[in-house]
Amino acid sequence: MAKLTVKDVELKGKKVLVRVDFNVPLKDGVITNDNRISAALPTIKYIVEQGGRAILFSHLGRVKEEADKAGKSLAPVAADLSAKLGQEVIFPGVTRGAKLEEAINALEDGQVLLVENTRFEDVDGKKESKNDPELGKYWASLGDGIFVNDAFGTAHRAHASNVGISANVEKAVAGFLLENEIAYIQEAVDNPVRPFIAILGGSKVSDKIGVIENLLEKADKVLIGGGMTYTFFKAQGIEIGNSLVEEDKLEVAKSLLEKANGKLILPVDSKEANAFADYTEVKDTEGAAVDPGFLGLDIGPKSIAKFDEELTGAKTVVWNGPMGVFENPDFQAGTIGVMDAIVKQPGVKSIIGGGDSAAAAINLGRADKFSWISTGGGASMELLEGKVLPGLAALTDK
Repeated sequence: MAKLTVKDVELKGKKVLVRVDFNVPLKDGVITNDNRISAALPTIKYIVEQGGRAILFSHLGRVKEEADKAGKSLAPVAADLSAKLGQEVIFPGVTRGAKLEEAINALEDGQVLLVENTRFEDVDGKKESKNDPELGKYWASLGDGIFVNDAFGTAHRAHASNVGISANVEKAVAGFLLENEIAYIQEAVDNPVRPFIAILGGSKVSDKIGVIENLLEKADKVLIGGGMTYTFFKAQGIEIGNSLVEEDKLEVAKSLLEKANGKLILPVDSKEANAFADYTEVKDTEGAAVDPGFLGLDIGPKSIAKFDEELTGAKTVVWNGPMGVFENPDFQAGTIGVMDAIVKQPGVKSIIGGGDSAAAAINLGRADKFSWISTGGGASMELLEGKVLPGLAALTDK
């Protein structure tokens, strides 16, 4: 990676500003999934062990007006992080002002402080989300010239807490998580060990047009599943029943199929039901066509076998998007089948591009079988699309 990392800077005695991604799900004030907190621990621990004073910034949810602040405080995160680190995490509960400044100035080497939800600054003019210059400059002034960005999940956004701070410090460097995300995803796409196979699922072709186009150039094969299958089917004149379809993307789907030169691999059957919810009949289609009055909600057994065959011998696999409505046990066989086909390949470098794919791997008990699971769905999508991430571009070059 051609950017400085946290190992390239002197941390002892320094007030080190750190952008982490603690945008975790909360229910009644309780964290229901703490994976993002755990993912940030190596960088935080390293700063502490080196004698730095870690000042952490994160957003939590979306905040547009004062009422949106309810239930969005990072206080539960501070408590969870404190337990994980085995030390107090100081939490002033504000995003700026004398209370915050006094707490930061009182920090000793090896201590950790968490600033309140950065999105609270969006209540009055979206200062965080629109990268307000004054806010970025103010937050940068709280440290000693070193900023560590370890929030891959927001690296595709130019916010005050990443790009804004970076512009106002002497050195902006990558944390271990950000470094690994770039190493795994970008390296997989730009310099893969072949055969390189990409698997794309999810509901909409429109969400993945740029990704499909980029991966058709880079990958040896691109396997398609999920709801967007049926836009590709309809573009070829295949009956799709009541399945999800983007009518305004049929020409795009046709164009992608033409450009693909056989690289784009579609399912050959579906698991169909006579309704999305409260269905009374579930069955496998005979072939690609979905029966009238039914809708496809997963790839079928023939497609699972076909994708297994296509994945045989793969050395690099990038997967983004489930094969069906995996949250429902009736429609998770495709996602499970594809995951199992990926991880059984000898010596495969297997990467999940965050989002629903990550949730599927975790919920279906296969997370530990993959080489890397990204913490950022949107950011990983933009990397797969070949875009430059603002949060990464803002870091100091080596």
